[in-house]
Amino acid sequence: MKKMIGFIVLLLAFLGVAFYFGEREISQSRQKTDTPTVGVLQLMSHPALDAIYDGIKDGLKDAGYEVGQDVKIDFQNAQGDQSNLKSMSEKFVNEKAAVTVGIATPAAQALANATMDIPIVLGAITDPVGAKLVANNRRPGGNITGVSDQAPLGAQLDLMQEILPKMKNLGIIYTSSDDSAATQAKMMATLAQKAGLTVKKYSVNSTNDITQVAAQMVQNVDAVFVPTDNTIASSMETLVAATNAQNIPVFPTVDTMVKQGGVATSGINQFKLGQETGKMVAAILQGKSEPATTPIHFEKTGQLIINKQQADKLGLKIPAPVMQKAQEKGKIIK
Repeated sequence: MKKMIGFIVLLLAFLGVAFYFGEREISQSRQKTDTPTVGVLQLMSHPALDAIYDGIKDGLKDAGYEVGQDVKIDFQNAQGDQSNLKSMSEKFVNEKAAVTVGIATPAAQALANATMDIPIVLGAITDPVGAKLVANNRRPGGNITGVSDQAPLGAQLDLMQEILPKMKNLGIIYTSSDDSAATQAKMMATLAQKAGLTVKKYSVNSTNDITQVAAQMVQNVDAVFVPTDNTIASSMETLVAATNAQNIPVFPTVDTMVKQGGVATSGINQFKLGQETGKMVAAILQGKSEPATTPIHFEKTGQLIINKQQADKLGLKIPAPVMQKAQEKGKIIK
């Protein structure tokens, strides 16, 4: 009898342990299943787009989502290949991502073509309406909302004229197939012409064209303006090598491109844009907002950044008031 009782006790103990570990495994499995996946699709690698991605992770963390613990990020880099954009977008749909993010216009357009159900957050797209991603910036109306990297072009033109008061001919270089870059190039051309400048626009089809086009451009202009353009950004060193050869200053709209050899910008902080994107993703995950009724976020003020090292290299004197403003409210690269 005692043996029987002992056997029953051991059996109950075994079943209890098995039940405990079984429940724990189920709980852990449920936790893994419940962890939302955010699919991030980036057009290519260059400092500006990389800074946006870093900002997205920081924005999620600031909203309470620790990557790898509270949220899974499936990061895909298309390396500039359109076919990659399509297959990577479809991957997010197949794995039932909770939210997707498109960094750069072609990436966002690929996501929009892949799904009309999964929320899409624009990771710094210059012209969401012009790119046919949303119907209205204030009330998008579909499954897409996000952040724009529209630069304050008026402030940028003022900065160029303050640094180069004798400037007469402004060159604008952009990628013809990049809708956002072409839009900004057109807008800057209109502003510059109204300010009395002669504008000469130069377009490229790919990075392979930059050396030849830049060599021609620097013979005819006093300065170069570069809009938010992923192709140019990925070959900024090539452009700067051509402009430096003729002591022509470059004024980009993006902070990271100033670090790569631009002289100055009143531009948008790419990391900050990423942070805003991450916060939007978090709000959707938390059920606090829906893309259809969430307005596109626009940064209203640019950050003044001066590359003093590059200005000195070109023999360019930055006016004292500009330097003082950058020192107090912006950034000086020495």
